[in-house]
Amino acid sequence: MPSTGIVESFFLIFTGAAVLATAALYTRQPLLVAYIAIGCILGPHGFKFVADPDLLSEIAQIGIIFLLFLVGLDLQPNKLKNMLGESLLTAMGTTAVFFLIGFGLMMGFDFSLSEAIVTGIAVTFSSTIIGIKLLPTTVLHHRHIGEIVVSLLLIQDLLAILALILLAGYGDTLSSTLSSLATVLISLPLLAAGAFWGVRLFLQPLIQRFDAFHEFIFLLAIGWCLGIANLANMAGLSFEIGAFIAGVSLATSPIAPYIAESLRPLRDFFLVLFFFSVGAGLNATLLMEVFFPTLLLGLLLVAVKPGVFALLLTWQGEARETSWEVGYRLGQASEFSLLVSYVAASSALVSPEAAHVIQGATVITLLLSSYAVIFRYPSPIAISARLRRD
Repeated sequence: MPSTGIVESFFLIFTGAAVLATAALYTRQPLLVAYIAIGCILGPHGFKFVADPDLLSEIAQIGIIFLLFLVGLDLQPNKLKNMLGESLLTAMGTTAVFFLIGFGLMMGFDFSLSEAIVTGIAVTFSSTIIGIKLLPTTVLHHRHIGEIVVSLLLIQDLLAILALILLAGYGDTLSSTLSSLATVLISLPLLAAGAFWGVRLFLQPLIQRFDAFHEFIFLLAIGWCLGIANLANMAGLSFEIGAFIAGVSLATSPIAPYIAESLRPLRDFFLVLFFFSVGAGLNATLLMEVFFPTLLLGLLLVAVKPGVFALLLTWQGEARETSWEVGYRLGQASEFSLLVSYVAASSALVSPEAAHVIQGATVITLLLSSYAVIFRYPSPIAISARLRRD
């Protein structure tokens, strides 16, 4: 079959996603199901309509770069001021529990020690994309539940960035590993500090002077994202880490909520691309070989995560109802789980089978957790009109 170009690929992806999204809405399913399903159908392990590995890699990278930038825009560091102690303790406690679940299950199925460690790390995070997307922006986002969710996600994302740095710095020898890690650990704080000062000294004055020109604000935000992403890549980090830093640094600006709101259509565009690439990367044959550990890990995480979050938050004085809602909203693995599996696989720390366990379990948790939230709590995409909030 001849290779499909970028225009044809986008036509197939978005037309197919629209068709499946229509079916999903009629059958009361989350749209996330449609995005992943179209990747499975059109990708290299399906009908191979979009099968060019280089094109798929670019689609996945572009999607995650802009998604992490837009996610960072919603994670305002000042939300940590009143919640730091509670959020830090909860994040550390849940990280330990979820790591042990992933590590223990992989060791129980005779995977290697490094694969068990990587899996344990991967499943400790909750999805910022799902957490923010299912959080009503005009109701809960600015209330106590929103504060807890956002502060926990911010701490988890910082831990995820650290994990990605450690994995990316892994080399064949101890000296090369230490050299790479030293370079990265020096680059990260310098880049973060430069980004925050760049926003304060340059971007904020420009935004305040030309805020009436909406297209200029849009271009400035996109340019900032790509500029910091490229600087991060040149500094030995990655485009994805740079994009996230760009978003968080811009979130400190007073106009960040307006920018985030104006870029919401762009977020949805790249959300489709990202989850298409997730579905396209799933090899059904390989998944069947690791079916039981994948299914068991996914179900364990969905069953355990809400309760662990609720227990720790209740123990710190939060209302039981609030604690359980936060637990369900954070009761899944993360897009960072997928990134961890990709980075670890490229560094030969995990086999393709172990990487598919992580990826398959992550998809299971994203789907089941979305069901749990949209049928139970207020969200912008709730099936019931009673629960639909935005």
